[in-house]
Amino acid sequence: MRVLSIDTATEAASCAILEDNKLLGEISFNFGRQHSVILMPMIDKLLSSLHMDIDSIDGFVASKGPGSFTGLRIGMSTIKGLSFGANKPFISVSTLDALAYNLAYSKGLICPILDALRNNVYTAFYTFEGEELKRISDYMVISIDELISKVKNEQSIYFIGDGTVKFKELLKSSIPNAYFAPAHLNLARAAALGELGLKLLKSGIEEDLNTSTPIYLRKSQAEREYDRKMGLNNE
Repeated sequence: MRVLSIDTATEAASCAILEDNKLLGEISFNFGRQHSVILMPMIDKLLSSLHMDIDSIDGFVASKGPGSFTGLRIGMSTIKGLSFGANKPFISVSTLDALAYNLAYSKGLICPILDALRNNVYTAFYTFEGEELKRISDYMVISIDELISKVKNEQSIYFIGDGTVKFKELLKSSIPNAYFAPAHLNLARAAALGELGLKLLKSGIEEDLNTSTPIYLRKSQAEREYDRKMGLNNE
């Protein structure tokens, strides 16, 4: 089975094509949120470089976040449109899951963190059981201080994601047994997302194009500003 996957949940934009257990190609950029401009040219370039067209794709995988509201909407709508036009199945996978999968077979707690602004992070906790990635918490948006209080006594914890760039020094000074992924793994990669999505599609799991939605975890900035104007305190 051959799948096209994209991740647009963060500043990075990434697309990949996988065929069963083989990564055929991947393109990633990490220089700013210009997903609406660069995403389709990236997909076209990847397909043409592999001498393929969209009809040669058997399934589609998109990031469902959490992350940038705009980025998630662009990515999800793009993949849904391609899936609908090609009449091929679609699945969405969390960017946090894909980031944790970058640290396959780590012995200890895996904690991907994405910057959620205002000293907050998007996160979840994972472990590997044999070859299987297991999420052992809900997806969360919490303050970095709250995250530290949750994990500071772990025997070993592995951090990965763009949040490590912003909070690495704080995490290092606060958590004795903290380890950090190298820079090339902190990128949300469509290849990891696609591998997880491919497993789901091959097992017969797919999503409804009409009902599948991203994981936002919090209200958008526009919604929060509206709530403030209306005197509401809820997020």
